[in-house]
Amino acid sequence: MTDSCIFCKIINKEIPSKTIFEDENLFAFHDIAPQAPTHFLVIPKKHIVDIDHTSGEDKALLGEILFRAAEIARSLGLNKEGFRIVNNMGELGGQTVFHLHFHVLGGRQMKWPPG
Repeated sequence: MTDSCIFCKIINKEIPSKTIFEDENLFAFHDIAPQAPTHFLVIPKKHIVDIDHTSGEDKALLGEILFRAAEIARSLGLNKEGFRIVNNMGELGGQTVFHLHFHVLGGRQMKWPPG
């Protein structure tokens, strides 16, 4: 956890969020500026800057994130018509918060290419 990271502050409950899920490793919450009818984030509690800063010791955590994202999407009924999981990495990748996170978007037709 870092003192200046907004996601670390959300995990620590210093900033309120619409929490969907929390366990010892992960935190999931609704995005405050949704880009789809359903838009939530799944983040590790461990502060990792981005996917490029993961290591071999993070393999299980990355699997947990994707598993939990799909499980939450199912619980919200997004699996019936489909959803998208997105990870932005770095400035050109569109990352604005430098704490590893995965967006889950659903409830509307997604377009390709996305950017």
